[in-house]
Amino acid sequence: MKTLSNLRSNFVYAVVGTGAILAFVPFVLSSSYLLQVLIIVLLFVTLGVSWNLLGGYSGQLSLGHAVFFGIGAYGVALLSKPLGQSPWLGLLAGAVLSLPLAAFVGYVCFRLRGPYFTLATIALAEVIRLVVLNSVDLTGGAKGVTVRPLFKGVDKAPWYLLALGLAVFVVLVTYLITRSKLGYYLVAIREDEDAAEAVGVDATGYKMVALAISAFFTSVAGGFFASYLSFIEPDMVLSVERSVEICLLAIIGGLGTILGPVVGALILGLAGEWFRTNLGQAHLLTYGVLLVAVIMFMPEGIVGTMKKAGQVIGKRLSEERRRVTA
Repeated sequence: MKTLSNLRSNFVYAVVGTGAILAFVPFVLSSSYLLQVLIIVLLFVTLGVSWNLLGGYSGQLSLGHAVFFGIGAYGVALLSKPLGQSPWLGLLAGAVLSLPLAAFVGYVCFRLRGPYFTLATIALAEVIRLVVLNSVDLTGGAKGVTVRPLFKGVDKAPWYLLALGLAVFVVLVTYLITRSKLGYYLVAIREDEDAAEAVGVDATGYKMVALAISAFFTSVAGGFFASYLSFIEPDMVLSVERSVEICLLAIIGGLGTILGPVVGALILGLAGEWFRTNLGQAHLLTYGVLLVAVIMFMPEGIVGTMKKAGQVIGKRLSEERRRVTA
């Protein structure tokens, strides 16, 4: 127990220490463009880690997470612009509003399993997108709506620090959850939901909790995204493509791992930007080939594959050590 506690403390200290070091980046990095790329990567970290709690640890493959992203984005947009409220209040309102929506999504979709659950989340996300698209008087429809920024001025340092703080906080919260009773129950549900229920685990209840936490942080990220860009329209935040992008962050990095979505965010964020700026119109094709290659040759994700390889090497070294000492 003492060793486990030490491991937990070491991980927390490592994450906080890394965050503290990265906080100095905007003060030593003169390029506004590079800082913008890092802001997007940190936003990807928040989205990937948030989705991974539901999709990676509890095994619920949601392709409708753009709903919560969009709720957060439009929460900031509508409260800050037409109603004249602080965008910070809109950020909080959007996150809070995502909770009853998550309860509704869970109530409808958790009655289904496997591909049926996935299809149900896609359908619900598309319904919400069409509602927003046709509510022209409220949301601006396809023309979109401008958003008041959280920070005034052109300095990107406050945006970077907020994105960094949010990413560090979400990683720590997810880590603590996965080391708690809730985390163990979620893994049990992922491995065999019927067996988990047979021993008294309230599968639906715990999946609802995981969805609520995931939706809350995803919504906060959506609000940040909308305020940072100062403009949104339905296809930017509520499309199926956005949902797929969110889940790919965890799938590429490694489902059911803490660092997987972080690695996925670095790979997709940095590689995607490099392809876009250097390959022109061919960047989507190259980007797609990279994703297919990772999925085909690393089905457990980058971190999962490295972890598995490390276990195999460790096992072989142990066998060799026993053979030599025998």
